[in-house]
Amino acid sequence: MHPRSISFYFDLGSPYAYLTAERLGEVLGGRAVAWQPISLGGLFKANGRSSWAVGDPGVRKGGIEEVERRARAYGLPELCWPEPWPSNYLFAMRVAAHAFQVGCGEAFTLQAFRDAFQHGRDLGIPEQVLQSAEQTGLDPDAACAATEDPQVKQALRAATEEAHARGVIGVPTLAVDEELFWGDDRLVEAAAAIGGGGAP
Repeated sequence: MHPRSISFYFDLGSPYAYLTAERLGEVLGGRAVAWQPISLGGLFKANGRSSWAVGDPGVRKGGIEEVERRARAYGLPELCWPEPWPSNYLFAMRVAAHAFQVGCGEAFTLQAFRDAFQHGRDLGIPEQVLQSAEQTGLDPDAACAATEDPQVKQALRAATEEAHARGVIGVPTLAVDEELFWGDDRLVEAAAAIGGGGAP
């Protein structure tokens, strides 16, 4: 049997993607996963959707409480929400795209997620993003310059368009071969599919 192709689509503004990123290695048993940064804003624009975190205050409050409940259940540190949240993450996602191009993608992504949702840092502020980059061995000046590099911009745009064409409608999404598992709560189901059992 050929190895399963596994991709993890994420945006640094998503707390559910943070919860998934923290658990990927353990739940998937260390299997190779291609981490793929995409622009959730771009994805929303393409499919005409919006975030649960904007609009109805009741939906937002319920979502925040659910994220906090799951973090406790997973044994993760108590969440510290950035203020404001959500913010504009385009700069952060371009830095993420750059980080993957230079071989520091997973380390930067985890650091940025933790800085955002464990320490309450607003990744809409470039300086905060560059601090995360520096902590993972990236040159902050090079990372900042990369956000204006046409190649980096195109890489993020193309990844977002590819995800949309594939049927990804939100993050986190795990793609196992051609099967999509959208949502932090479907990580175990994705692991079962990878193992050959799948979900009933």
